Amino acid sequence: MSAYNETGSPELIFSLDIGTRSVVGLIVETTGDQFRVLDCAIREHDERSMLDGQIHDVVAVAKVIKQIKDELEAKHGQLHQVAVAAAGRSLRTRRVRVDMPLSRHAFITREDVVALEFAAVQEAQADLAKELRELDATRYYCVGYSVVNYYLDQELIGSLIDQRGDIASADVIATFLPRVVVDSLIAALKRCDLEMQALTLEPIAAINVLIPVTMRRLNIALVDIGAGTSDVALTEEGAITAYGMVPVAGDEITDALMNAFLLDFPMAEEVKRLLTTHESVTFTDILGMEHTMSAAEVTSAIEGDVSQLAEKIATKIIELNGKAPQAVMLIGGGSLTPGLTGKVAQFLNMPAARVAVRGGDAIKQFVGDNPLLSGPEFVTPVGIAVAARRHPLRYVTVTVNDVPLRIFDLRKMSLGDSLIAAGLDIRRLYGRPGLAMSVTVNGRMKMIPGGHGTPPVIMNNGEAASLDSPIADGDTITVVAGKNGEDAHVFVRELLDQLDTLDIVCNDRPLSLGPVIHVNGTPAQLDDSLADRAEVEIRLPRTVSEVLAAAGLLAPDEQPVPSGLHFSVNGQSYTLPAHNPILLLNGKTATFSDVVRQGDELSYRLEEIAPPAIRDVIPLEEWVQETMTVSFNGERVMLPVAQVTITLDGKVASADELVPDGAVITVKSAPSAPPVFSDVFRFVNFSLEKPDNESISGFVMLVNGQQASFQTELKSGDKLELFWE
Repeated sequence: MSAYNETGSPELIFSLDIGTRSVVGLIVETTGDQFRVLDCAIREHDERSMLDGQIHDVVAVAKVIKQIKDELEAKHGQLHQVAVAAAGRSLRTRRVRVDMPLSRHAFITREDVVALEFAAVQEAQADLAKELRELDATRYYCVGYSVVNYYLDQELIGSLIDQRGDIASADVIATFLPRVVVDSLIAALKRCDLEMQALTLEPIAAINVLIPVTMRRLNIALVDIGAGTSDVALTEEGAITAYGMVPVAGDEITDALMNAFLLDFPMAEEVKRLLTTHESVTFTDILGMEHTMSAAEVTSAIEGDVSQLAEKIATKIIELNGKAPQAVMLIGGGSLTPGLTGKVAQFLNMPAARVAVRGGDAIKQFVGDNPLLSGPEFVTPVGIAVAARRHPLRYVTVTVNDVPLRIFDLRKMSLGDSLIAAGLDIRRLYGRPGLAMSVTVNGRMKMIPGGHGTPPVIMNNGEAASLDSPIADGDTITVVAGKNGEDAHVFVRELLDQLDTLDIVCNDRPLSLGPVIHVNGTPAQLDDSLADRAEVEIRLPRTVSEVLAAAGLLAPDEQPVPSGLHFSVNGQSYTLPAHNPILLLNGKTATFSDVVRQGDELSYRLEEIAPPAIRDVIPLEEWVQETMTVSFNGERVMLPVAQVTITLDGKVASADELVPDGAVITVKSAPSAPPVFSDVFRFVNFSLEKPDNESISGFVMLVNGQQASFQTELKSGDKLELFWE
């Protein structure tokens, strides 16, 4: 049986509402967008095989489903497909925002946006698993998601496609069902040879038939009170704004009757149902005693439990809505609990007339005047049939990297949905961008982006596909993760927008000189690779010394005047230039620090310097000479009393010898014989020739007034006299 008919001829939908206490089956005829209930069947569970809307005993539930199927097949022929609903308590919704770093200079593609959305769904799935302490995030089916907002660099934006920035973000609402809920439903149906035609959610199924779109501008609360749970859905401003679940319902009232009157569960259920249709009830307790009591007496005994149920429902409504709604509609078998509507209104502080039980009379366009379908328990199964036609939730089976998966289809499913269901991390499938680096060029910071990561290789049935490619039942999908981008790297040459040159004439030869480059203070070349945070200086040569270095006439670390003569004196090393630089800039004498400009003419040569004599390189402090002072004819004279010895490379040398490169010179001073009168003549200007005068007979030599000779020894302070007589 198909839920959709393109020809317009009548089609039949088999709808099942599998509740905690009973199972309701409907046969609904649909023609186009019109629905009419043809038949129904109800069976109660023989035992508590379901708790709070969850199947606990698949075999027992399948037995009840089979009974309903057989009854309806006897009238309407073979049934192979069925529309069902999952309990609202199992539905989980998460809203997350996920950021994705971008390659700065690349435009955002549709594939990037799809990957971001699916990454957000996975984040919601992981958050849900973490909250519920689930180790496996894929234990929940994603049954749908919607994007609330996109952001680019933290700013709200309508669309990310073809935008550029640093960070893209998506704010997404994702909805999930536990796998166990759906798998147990499928298992029970399979035992009855039924295929799940469509799946919907109980709160949504009921609201679709009871509160049409035209009513949803009102703030209305719909409460489906079953046996195990009470599902709440809210509408406002034309949309379903929230839904939730209260884990108490009709079973709590049944338990209260059991405790108050010592009844077993089936008897307490029977008494609960009679309270709404009879003025008195008769029952037998577990001791075999029969009692007949008025409905008012029995209701009074459980009034406290009814108040607790009403209070919890009202509290959940306020929690979801933030205030009391304009109206409250109660459906489901538990809504018939005596006094419940008044107490819900009381706890919501709203008029009692604004809280009402709605049943078949509210959906006559679907059930007509059939008295069997007048109760509030039929609203949800009718909604299931309508949802199967209007809003079906189907599933497809695909294989992802050799793993078979069942994916539920709330919309047109894409390949990305299958990867989420397979538990693949969408963000890790895309190669991450390589690490960026920064360098400082002439005082300004420059960012160098890393390489782009490659996208994953995605194949569907052997053909290339993308994340937003549609999938079909039976598809075989293969995914190979992309590679990470290379970390940023840059050469000095790549930092230049254009290569300028300094054009000059050097030594009568035209030259075009490239830039002077320093990296972290050290000379570098254009083809050198840079490290992160490197400080780079790139400029044309400015001074004469930089020009000569760039021209190869002077090494970058060489002194402007190269040294050439190395020697030592008494162990102390010395260096003297071997050449004298001759430097002309535009025909004028220049220095190495002078500035050179475009078109200048530079002349540079080295003139060889003759090697010096030993006496020229011996420091004064090395001439160790002891002296004594005497007076000669009234003139003060210094006379040496020690002798200086010079050796060159271990050999005695004179002070006039030239110094060779690498020479080792030693200067020593040794005591000499005491000076005599004749030694004075080396330090004074006195002629010993006899004057041409006949009256002069000879000269007189005196030391301290005493007659002396040329060999008279002298001592410090002596007074010497020499004159012709």
